Amino acid sequence: MGLSNFVSVVVIPVGSFEQHGPHLPSDTDTRIANHLARELVRSLPGMMLGPAITVSSSGEHSGFANTLSIGNEAVTQIVVEMIRSADWSDGVVLVNGHGGNLQAITKAMEVTAYEKRRAMSWWPQVPGGDAHAGHTETSIMLAIAPEQVDLARAEIGNTQPIGSILPQIIAGGIAAVSPNGVLGDPSGSSVEAGNEILKMLVNDLVIAVKNWMR
Repeated sequence: MGLSNFVSVVVIPVGSFEQHGPHLPSDTDTRIANHLARELVRSLPGMMLGPAITVSSSGEHSGFANTLSIGNEAVTQIVVEMIRSADWSDGVVLVNGHGGNLQAITKAMEVTAYEKRRAMSWWPQVPGGDAHAGHTETSIMLAIAPEQVDLARAEIGNTQPIGSILPQIIAGGIAAVSPNGVLGDPSGSSVEAGNEILKMLVNDLVIAVKNWMR
């Protein structure tokens, strides 16, 4: 279906409510997903911003204060039902802001694809970026919500590649590899870096949605 044939596509930001080290708010992922979703709606015709999913699957952050989680099964069901209920639209785009939802979102997409519902899921990828509450997320937050960032409290966390510590995270959560909850280094984060990252991500998202709509 061509771009001009679409009437409305529902864009749903998918975030989380979980610790982001001592310097970022718990709704960091939701704020970032919301920002990217709004930029998509502004960039393409026929897009409608839907409500964000603000609490999701954050079990890997258990043990830290300021974290709420509803688990994979609940997230899967919520996403499936939201896509089902949007049958009046021309499709649903999920703009994901939390990697911990991968299993749940993947399952939801499998279910809705089997049901022949039209939906796509987009995940942000920052080449060379760090994983959680480090330079990448801190810079983005400085660009979109600087009043929510307390750089005076920022701390370096575990800077090992996420692939090398993933088994430990799966077994014992983030606390097993990072006592302060940070995976990366927020040092040197800046508004300028955040704007560059956002520009790249928005461009990637818009291209991905355009290709999906063809």
